[in-house]
Amino acid sequence: MFKIHERFVVDENGKPVSVLLDLEDYRRLLDELEELESLRAYDSARQAEDELIPFEQALAD
Repeated sequence: MFKIHERFVVDENGKPVSVLLDLEDYRRLLDELEELESLRAYDSARQAEDELIPFEQALAD
């Protein structure tokens, strides 16, 4: 995992309401989320009892 350097925007009471991230950190977070989404979709597909079709046919469909 990587270190995120966040900064908070607070309201008049000092309550955090937003986060500022460096653009590089933001892009890395998006990449990590995309990878996680792919892994979850893979796990879900493995657990499903749907009919299996060849990869080439899936692309054609």
